[in-house]
Amino acid sequence: MTETPAAILEEVVPRPRRPALSPSRAGDFKQCPLLYRFRAVDRLPETPSVAQVRGIVVHAVLEELFALPAAERVPARAHALLGPVWERLREERQEFADLFPTDDSQDHWLETAARLIDGYFTLEDPRRLDPEARELLVETELASGVLLRGYIDRLDVAPTGEIRVVDYKTGTAPREIGEAKALFQMKFYALVLWRLRGVVPKQLQLMYLADRQSLRYTPDEAELQRFERTLDAVWQAILRAGKTGDFRPNKSRLCDWCSHQALCPEFGGTPPDYPGWPEPDPGEETVVDRAD
Repeated sequence: MTETPAAILEEVVPRPRRPALSPSRAGDFKQCPLLYRFRAVDRLPETPSVAQVRGIVVHAVLEELFALPAAERVPARAHALLGPVWERLREERQEFADLFPTDDSQDHWLETAARLIDGYFTLEDPRRLDPEARELLVETELASGVLLRGYIDRLDVAPTGEIRVVDYKTGTAPREIGEAKALFQMKFYALVLWRLRGVVPKQLQLMYLADRQSLRYTPDEAELQRFERTLDAVWQAILRAGKTGDFRPNKSRLCDWCSHQALCPEFGGTPPDYPGWPEPDPGEETVVDRAD
């Protein structure tokens, strides 16, 4: 009897994906280990906000815009994409549609999304760009064994090989806490690309569409080496907590935006029983995570 090749077996019975670290989940753990547990281990549902869904829609419009021939990447064409993109997303995700009880509230919300698209066109001319990739899934394993995984909004590569990582932000340019969180995310992407391609990205660009500002940052090898050690330490702390279920809350101003206060001991709540370390993958980012 002929044995079935291993590759065919893997197609028939896919192996679980290894636990990985994403920028969102790493940020969760640094902010509050209990928040990490609620999102990555318990997988508690969270109702997206209208701002988050707006971010998802605008990201999708910009992704589709760059699928058009360069000459067609103009504001009128982007606005024409907005309605169809929203209809598709609301059909796919009923919880998105449920956010808008009336057509008037939805129409006003779509107008705010249109203004963000206008904000994008004040920052750059997409007709002059030829991105290598959009919504790019990147994944690499560090020497320590930590598996990193994330999605990059846009990757630009110059003919001479320089790399630019672009991330769209649909909120306003951040103050100190928000800026540190955004740079953490971008350094994560820079490290993954460096390990995958052997090239440190020349520029990390954050485009804040609401107030029409761009923040640019240039990392170097020494900085990314230090950041790699930071991620190793975060992952080891996650694994230690995962063995025991000891994910402690960290109360801060960011608690005001947390969906899980009712289950948090800092607010008189009790977390659910610890289900154990999850398989296959507690590091996966959701579409809501990527639409900040």
